Amino acid sequence: MASRLPAIMRTTAARLSALYFVLFALCAVVLVFYMTSLSASMLTAQTMETINEEVQGLDRAYRRGGLPFLVRVVEQRSRQPGANLYLIADANGRILTGNVESLEPGVLETEGWTERPFMYQRYGEGSDERRQPNISELEAPTAAPTETRHAAIALISRLPNQMIVLVGRDLGEPERFQKVVKRALTFALGIMALGGLLIWYFVGRRALKRIDSVSEAGKRIMGGDLSGRLPVTGAGDEFDRLSENLNTMLTRIAGLNEGLKQVSDNIAHDLKTPLTRLRNRAEAALAGDPGEAGYREALEATIAESDRLIKTFNAILMISRLEAGYSAEALAKVDLAATVHDVVELYEPAAEEVGVTLEAPAIGSIVVDGNRELIGQALSNIVDNAIKYSASSSEKPKVDVTIDEKDGEISVKVADNGPGIPDENDRARATERFVRLERSRTQPGSGLGLSLAKAVMKFHGGRLELLPGNPGLTVTMTFPKRRSE
Repeated sequence: MASRLPAIMRTTAARLSALYFVLFALCAVVLVFYMTSLSASMLTAQTMETINEEVQGLDRAYRRGGLPFLVRVVEQRSRQPGANLYLIADANGRILTGNVESLEPGVLETEGWTERPFMYQRYGEGSDERRQPNISELEAPTAAPTETRHAAIALISRLPNQMIVLVGRDLGEPERFQKVVKRALTFALGIMALGGLLIWYFVGRRALKRIDSVSEAGKRIMGGDLSGRLPVTGAGDEFDRLSENLNTMLTRIAGLNEGLKQVSDNIAHDLKTPLTRLRNRAEAALAGDPGEAGYREALEATIAESDRLIKTFNAILMISRLEAGYSAEALAKVDLAATVHDVVELYEPAAEEVGVTLEAPAIGSIVVDGNRELIGQALSNIVDNAIKYSASSSEKPKVDVTIDEKDGEISVKVADNGPGIPDENDRARATERFVRLERSRTQPGSGLGLSLAKAVMKFHGGRLELLPGNPGLTVTMTFPKRRSE
């Protein structure tokens, strides 16, 4: 345990817990002492009020029956349980009657309220035989043992015959109240400290175990095991939320790494053929003597092949950027209907050249949040594929581009009547980079068109779906609901 406590103290939760405990303890101490002092002041004020009433009562008794009647009243009241302090002394300070045996020196020399609490000894707590000491005897410091002396406040008055009357009240009750409160505070603080330490130990130890498990998982992941994940206990606390967020991030990183590996493999495999053609064409031109026209033809073919390679690399970079969720392209309001019209108008001559009917019904303005260039590039790739594969249809080749709105989502559908992709697994693979199905090998292309379209839709928060037609294939670009303005 000794080795674990320093580790617990290094945690933010433990430090905050300790700080809160100290602040609470300080506030509790200040509050209790304030309440204690306030209560003692209230008790003292109440005591002084009671003494004033007693003095007024004794004054009425003196006026009614003189000194003998006053002495009888004082003796009667002084014998009652819980009585106040009563004392009648002569002009020299000799105690004549009352329940006080001795006083702190100098008390009877004043008149009015005592300036401060004074010490006294009750009658019967000292000697067994009652005495009547004078002022000089009361000034002796050994008048009574310390344990039998008490603190009190009193109101001192003089009768017309210079007799001294003292009425006071013992301060033991406020002092006992303060002691009880202090003991209760000490006990409460002790319980708080013990409970805090127990909670600190058990909760802190559990937190440290979870942190250790997270650290171990992090070490395995840093060691190259990207399939590892941080532990989630299901408690739903901040550790679980942090682990879930980091696991999501790790899944994203693993997917990006897998995509990078796939791109590298595909580049090595699928770009080898055009590079080989470039080399063979240049070698063939150098091997013979084709003349100026032959060299020009070889250079033009090389430039065309290079342009196709550059286009392929640009598509790969664009797909990687979009799949990573980053693009320098700004999002704005895009008229989807106008974009569809422009793409259809661009590809109409190419469709007519291969005998394909390309149609898009006129429709009013439909606005989405997106990037016009990216949407146009994705739609161009889809329309180009549809024209290319529908040209081989046994029926009259046809491509229809329509826009549909449902439940706030807007879909652009490109449907052809070509051979389509009957197999569901093949339709899923068709959107991967450099994937070209067997029936597509005879057509020109790099296998990046649908991959780019999928990345564009992912960037826009939408989705790309390949659905079987009857016959042919329907490619749907679905855009999400527009954000409220």
